[in-house]
Amino acid sequence: MKTIIKIVVLFTLVLVSSCEDVIDVNVPTANPRLVIEASLDWEKGTAGNNQTIKLSTSTPYFDTTVNNEVTGALVKVTNAITNDEYNFIDQNDGTYTITNFVPIINDSYVLEVIYNGETYTATETLKSVSEINRVEQSIEGGFDDEVLDVSIFWDDPAGQENYYLIKFKEQGDLLPILEDQSDEFSNGNEMDDFFEKDREDDDDQNEFNPGDVVDISLYGISERYYNYIRLLIEQYDSGGDPFSSNSAEIRGNCINTTNAQNYAFGYFRLSEFDTVNYIFE
Repeated sequence: MKTIIKIVVLFTLVLVSSCEDVIDVNVPTANPRLVIEASLDWEKGTAGNNQTIKLSTSTPYFDTTVNNEVTGALVKVTNAITNDEYNFIDQNDGTYTITNFVPIINDSYVLEVIYNGETYTATETLKSVSEINRVEQSIEGGFDDEVLDVSIFWDDPAGQENYYLIKFKEQGDLLPILEDQSDEFSNGNEMDDFFEKDREDDDDQNEFNPGDVVDISLYGISERYYNYIRLLIEQYDSGGDPFSSNSAEIRGNCINTTNAQNYAFGYFRLSEFDTVNYIFE
């Protein structure tokens, strides 16, 4: 009887192993594209003269390559009103920097990047932002009335359309949380935004606790950038949701004037911003 059982088990193992086939999935790939990270941010109370633009190339999803920095490009920003030109210096690590940039609220600026014989351009206006009035913590303003949340408040200028980007980043976290807002229904009034970290049953340190430190920044942005970042945030937030629509490629404002088909990823943005550092009590 034992011999019969052994034979049956052995036969079953052979049958199962013979049904296992290695399936190679061909994942579509595309040629690398230039990625332009050009956010020229002017913090209130500073000169705003030090600015950095980062260039890299896109990589396939499963590629583990991390050395995709772009060097040897020519990077220039021109004030379209005054015609002042600002040439960014190649730091040979994918970053291009300048120390004499002059930010002027409501002036338009033109970015020009020349890379591999092709020219990329983008135009954007430097937007202002109100000061942050105050920061408050609570356990009642968020979605969970048992965890701490933090809110910022600011005055929206009356009689004009305004768009905002809010960045929350707890010190020690790898990535910030981004929020977008417009004054469509609150023009001329005090506006606010809050941030609450989700509670996890197996990790009570994931939520905010007394002593935690969070950096909060409020940016004034253009309507076009607002529409762009809003789509990106929506796609990021819906990641892993089986009922969400498929992610789509979202193009920024950088245009390849030499070869329109070889467009770049990224965005050229100019913003004034205010920032606060808050410690939970």
